[in-house]
Amino acid sequence: MNKNKNISPIDRREFLKKCGTIIAGGTILGAGGLLAAKIKGKDADLFWQIDHELCTQCGRCETDCVLPVSAVKCFHANKVCGYCDLCGGYYRSSVKDLNTAAENMMCPTGAIARKFVEEPYFEYTIDEKLCNGCGKCVKGCGSFGNGSLYLQIQQDLCLNCNECQISKVCVSDAIKRVSKKNAYKLKESV
Repeated sequence: MNKNKNISPIDRREFLKKCGTIIAGGTILGAGGLLAAKIKGKDADLFWQIDHELCTQCGRCETDCVLPVSAVKCFHANKVCGYCDLCGGYYRSSVKDLNTAAENMMCPTGAIARKFVEEPYFEYTIDEKLCNGCGKCVKGCGSFGNGSLYLQIQQDLCLNCNECQISKVCVSDAIKRVSKKNAYKLKESV
């Protein structure tokens, strides 16, 4: 005899129905978890990238990245470079003397170095640790040179945020997510 009068015995049909509901709910939750993991895995194969053909060097890459120093860096397409003595990305446009005085330099952090090759050619290199992604050198190179300097997101520095803060404010819509195989859109020719 049932000692607790408030609890009624459960019949077999109701028991099977409750078990079926629990199993179905678990299956739905499990499938949802697998789908979420698959979507997350798919996002892991996507990276933020700057399309150098759309970039206007507005300066927002330097100021709007969530990192203290932007993950956007200047890249140099050596195959495109003219190795000019008067480099628009290295010198400001109004220099009177071609010397390395700070007031003559385009880069505010000194990230661009040049080395004499032979008259009148110089080789330019970018010190990634000093580059802040301001784009001044890129703008100068595009205005007064052949555009061998360009901005790109350094993937090993980027946090790969779900929604890139820079892309939200990019006036030219130059920052997009691309697949891993296209993670760097490098500039090889003009």
